[in-house]
Amino acid sequence: MTPPLSVGVRRVRAHAEPLPLPRYETALAAGMDLRADIEGELTIAPLQRALVPTGLAVGLPPGYEAQVRPRSGLALRHGLTLLNSPGTVDADFRGEVQVLLVNLSQEPFTLRRGERIAQLVVAPVCRVSLVELEVLDATGRGEGGFGSTGR
Repeated sequence: MTPPLSVGVRRVRAHAEPLPLPRYETALAAGMDLRADIEGELTIAPLQRALVPTGLAVGLPPGYEAQVRPRSGLALRHGLTLLNSPGTVDADFRGEVQVLLVNLSQEPFTLRRGERIAQLVVAPVCRVSLVELEVLDATGRGEGGFGSTGR
């Protein structure tokens, strides 16, 4: 297993009872759970979206990004997911990480402070240089798009 990467984190707001920092919930989990840093409750109506603060800013090192991804349990049980999934936190961003939730169910969903709302996955990023060509190299798939590799 790769040794852990140190990533700085800063609490954006002070609270009498601070929320726990994100952590891996199992030994082999890829993502750490982000929590809603809201006052009281927030109800998200069907088909409504809400930008939910996490109360945290991260200091990623160059060559890394953080991906904000949906939590499968919220999606399955309540129809909550992320509109821009995965959301990308760039290595040079130092503002608060926020989660753009959408309620795709037919029922309102009430979110409470401290609820786990998304996952944060830190991953390496490969920087590339684009080279414009008249023709790309041929492959077996060619220009086959959506649905071209199976049924």
